Amino acid sequence: MDFSKLDTEQRNENTLNIDKLDTFSMLKLINDEDKKVAFAVEKELKKISEAVDLIAEKISKGGRLFYIGAGTSGRLGILDASECPPTFGVSKNLVQGIIAGGNDALISSIEGAEDDQQQAISDLKERNFNSSDVLAGIAASGRTPYVVSAINFAKSLNAKTISISCVKNSKMSSIADISINPITGAEVITGSTRLKAGTATKLILNMLTTGTMIKLGKVYGNLMVDVRATNEKLRARALRIVIEAANCSEKIAVDALSKTNGSAKAAIDLILKNRAADR
Repeated sequence: MDFSKLDTEQRNENTLNIDKLDTFSMLKLINDEDKKVAFAVEKELKKISEAVDLIAEKISKGGRLFYIGAGTSGRLGILDASECPPTFGVSKNLVQGIIAGGNDALISSIEGAEDDQQQAISDLKERNFNSSDVLAGIAASGRTPYVVSAINFAKSLNAKTISISCVKNSKMSSIADISINPITGAEVITGSTRLKAGTATKLILNMLTTGTMIKLGKVYGNLMVDVRATNEKLRARALRIVIEAANCSEKIAVDALSKTNGSAKAAIDLILKNRAADR
């Protein structure tokens, strides 16, 4: 493959002399390029909404969401997956992230892992990936062999697939059921896709899980009522959520939370039912 033709591998004309700038001017250039990312993602909102509807439908029927990627893409998938249980009170198995090279690749580069097509299949089999699940393959270049192999395997099981890349007409987009392709353009540092492409990916993953959880009833208004209050900060957040959602005093909220083992959603329900009964 001619990598020089990939959108993500082009040289950025705006940053040709970035190494000669003072610190502020250098950072201003980076910031100016970052401003373009949200607009690139905006152009993909229709596809992202289709993906959210698909994921919500599959999860509501007992399926799971899997992210799979290599390098930065894999790390971002694992990051998003790991934040779902505390934020939305779901099982750690509901949204899972897989990275080429395994957990060691989270902190170190694992040479050759992204080219191991068979390992992608083994990693999915190990997690009992099946036709009820959804696979979202992530690769800025749209051609990572590990990710392409995973998508092909998922399709062989008749599972639904999503691809997320930052190039036009990629291998991944040609095989996935839904293709999300924010074209973020040349990076500040040529080929360093942890920058704009990584930022676009993070924005999209935020939308996929947040949108899905909202549709599944994990949010009341804009409050994360299924938050797991496992530390002081989250217990304080749960208290504020109950006060806001139930429009009650702190004393009533504290009492309700104590009776519901710290569950904000259950505490809100208890307060509203008691209020209705008193009428």
